[in-house]
Amino acid sequence: MLDTVAKTYRVAFVGNPNCGKTALFNALTGSRQKVANYPGVTVERKEGQLITPGGKTVTVIDLPGTYSLRGRSPDEVVTRDAVLGKLRNFERPDLLVCVADATNLRLILRLVLEVSSTGLPMILALNMSDIAENRGIRVDAEGLSRELGIPVVRSVAVSRAGVSELLGELDTALTAARHGTASAMTWAERGADEIRQAHRLADQMVARFVNTPDIPRDMSSRIDKVLLHPVAGILILLAVLFFVFQAVYTWAGPPMDMISDGFDALAATVQETLPEGLLASLLTDGIITGVGSVLVFLPQIVILFFFIILLEDSGYMARAAFLTDRIVGGAGLHGRSFIPLLSSFACAIPGVMATRVIENRRQRLATIMVAPLMTCSARIPVYTLLIGAFVPRSTVGGFIDLQGLVLFSLYLAGIVSAFVVALVFRTFVWRGKTEPFIMELPGYKLPMLRSVAMGVFQRAMMFVRRAGTLILSMMILIWFLSTFPGAPEGATDAAINYSFAGIIGHAIEPVLAPIGFNWQIAVALIPGMAAREVAVGALATVYAVGGTALDEVSLGATIAAQWPLATALSLLAWYVFAPQCAPTLAVVRRETNSWRWPVLMFVYMMTLAYTASFVVYRTATYLGG
Repeated sequence: MLDTVAKTYRVAFVGNPNCGKTALFNALTGSRQKVANYPGVTVERKEGQLITPGGKTVTVIDLPGTYSLRGRSPDEVVTRDAVLGKLRNFERPDLLVCVADATNLRLILRLVLEVSSTGLPMILALNMSDIAENRGIRVDAEGLSRELGIPVVRSVAVSRAGVSELLGELDTALTAARHGTASAMTWAERGADEIRQAHRLADQMVARFVNTPDIPRDMSSRIDKVLLHPVAGILILLAVLFFVFQAVYTWAGPPMDMISDGFDALAATVQETLPEGLLASLLTDGIITGVGSVLVFLPQIVILFFFIILLEDSGYMARAAFLTDRIVGGAGLHGRSFIPLLSSFACAIPGVMATRVIENRRQRLATIMVAPLMTCSARIPVYTLLIGAFVPRSTVGGFIDLQGLVLFSLYLAGIVSAFVVALVFRTFVWRGKTEPFIMELPGYKLPMLRSVAMGVFQRAMMFVRRAGTLILSMMILIWFLSTFPGAPEGATDAAINYSFAGIIGHAIEPVLAPIGFNWQIAVALIPGMAAREVAVGALATVYAVGGTALDEVSLGATIAAQWPLATALSLLAWYVFAPQCAPTLAVVRRETNSWRWPVLMFVYMMTLAYTASFVVYRTATYLGG
């Protein structure tokens, strides 16, 4: 019978990380979902709509994964405040669905015991029930329901039929919630003794209601003997990462060329359609170039996130974090820092955003501060230009490409410097013991393609909105600085010399002269603040021949003829460390909710860049470069 009351119910999904909660959310809501931020915080808010078999309209909220309501990380704080009704401008849910990994119930049962004190009606969904059955795990759902006093249903997120039992139970529970009276909220943050007691109760329920075979029928434990081996595991992880990065740069080539060609064609059309003037210049040199400089790297972002989500959903990412904990832990970072640092190889913006999974604030801030030192894809155009112009195409030892070796050395320099800087922060800024890395390894599972595709799409749109819009506004500003006030009548040299950007470039040239930079490089660094790769286009504009911008090939030949090798090496060192990315600084400001950290990041990275460039330039000059 259809619900006769026109009411939209609010149902929140809570659960541990890697329990399949988001996959279940995607299976129920499909394309009827949106992603935004929770009020006043930077954590993503995922909501979707569904209609139950009884005709009820339900808004489903996918709360961030958590192991408790203690609120030790930004994600956990949002989940706790949403459940307790303390989140600003956010209506408290009518019902909670606690999503469990049916193959590992211990941790979710402890969370259920804690959440039960919030007074909200609940349903426990035993997700991945098909995997549990294949492993020979038998869960007494009826007995568990009686013990907990809440409905317990089985679900399989990868199957349409697998969510039917949950949908039916939603109808019953929401009807009861509408006519019933909610329990009193008695939640309070638990002390150590209460946490231990909850663990004991969860263990007792697992012993009573979960029958696990003595010999697991799955291959997880045997696979882990190889993938978690201290030597073989690291080698396999390196091979996986090598494949991922090869795919990022190989697979992304054709779509990047298509995007670049599309923006070139659009710019050409605008130039042919509009008369020469400020409007045409703004559209082509400012807006189209600005947006294109961001979107051309979108294929690399999409491919990298595809692999990251694939590795996360399969359960391997947790193993990678476990393997790298000893390495990053030595620098004062956390095992979970591996994921943000990996993301930063595509772009520091999603890398900084990914630090929300780190509970400890000190270790989270340390990871944020070093994430931009990872060699992001925006540095590649600059590296490619300079290496192609100054490093000969030859081999080392007869089989190692010299240009590839230089590029690898630049990547390695960024990684090593990130660990060194993290160690300095740990020693002088955030003293104290590093918290141990404790995590529950999820079972291996086959990722759901639909869930992976939706995750990639959402992250891609997030990147376009957050980075693209900011760079667009920056490029318009830089276009203005590079265009006005214009050259006076009778001027014979390039008009850019008389622009605000040219004036600034000449003014700061004496400061950059000790590291080998000329005024043309100084001018290129100004638009390069919007995005690192924009510096290549800026250099092409500065080194215009007969009023025509140079393409990348002729630009490389031009700078190779005019710059000493020491200047090129100095500029490479500069781009390893310099904070040439205003959007990253803006995201750091949003994630830390303070100007203190982006200012500190800018100062220390600028100091590192100048020092490294000075040492490289002076050394290369001394050696005759």
